[in-house]
Amino acid sequence: MDIPIWQYLLTMIIYFSVLMIIVEFMRNKYKIANIVWIVSLLTFPLWLKGGVIGWFRWAKILSVILPTIFVGFCRIASVENRKGKWWEFIQKPWVLWFTYVILFLNIMEATLKDLALGNYANCACGFLLCVTIPFAPKYWKYHKEGKGELIVYTTMAWNFLYTTWNLCFVYGESKAYFASSVCILLAAEIYPLIKKRHELYIMARVYTLATHMIVRSCFGGLILKVMDSSSWFNETVWQTWGKINLILIIPFVFWHIWQLHTGNAEYTFRSKRVPKKALSENLNM
Repeated sequence: MDIPIWQYLLTMIIYFSVLMIIVEFMRNKYKIANIVWIVSLLTFPLWLKGGVIGWFRWAKILSVILPTIFVGFCRIASVENRKGKWWEFIQKPWVLWFTYVILFLNIMEATLKDLALGNYANCACGFLLCVTIPFAPKYWKYHKEGKGELIVYTTMAWNFLYTTWNLCFVYGESKAYFASSVCILLAAEIYPLIKKRHELYIMARVYTLATHMIVRSCFGGLILKVMDSSSWFNETVWQTWGKINLILIIPFVFWHIWQLHTGNAEYTFRSKRVPKKALSENLNM
């Protein structure tokens, strides 16, 4: 499809801007956010018109929307300290492990797909991303005040590596939707930077991905009309990109392990200055 550059730029900027607004709204209005995602399930008749065919595609959509709804319930339960068997049940530490596992499986699914497609370097990068997800519940929490945010202390480096790895994956796996995927991944990447809170990355990613799944399911044809990026694909670029991602993540893995080994992760994962006493102890190890 021959789409002019100005159209790509215009539609991608608009989509990116809308996603940024959605993330901000969802972060601040946790009750309305959860209602929105529950109601989004009622759009399923449009999924058929949008080209959602086969059990895998349906499972993929539900595997994103249902956990998003669950996160919403956890936010409500946490910030309002609600009572009752259900509400108290989802205030326990297991929910953080559950969310951790969902993220792990989300990455692993794409990693296995990379393996099947033949991008072994990007596949290895995805595996190392799984290995370096900060452990739950120590580095995961729901704020018990304010907006009930989902806080995950992934570092800025991990966030960037996840973004470039996922972009490379989509570039090879879903060529036509790569341009729209750039928008959702950049929105999740840039939002925490604007807020100067890297720990908001996962929550931003949750809401941008869920939004994109609904938009793509309901209006997949429209996305292709305005920003079909099938013509962007180049095998050499794809393979080289995967290799670059692998090269970038290897030193990060060693740094990550060292932080855990020395106990500095308690500070560095939270972007805090490591105390001088801890630094001197590390030098003597």
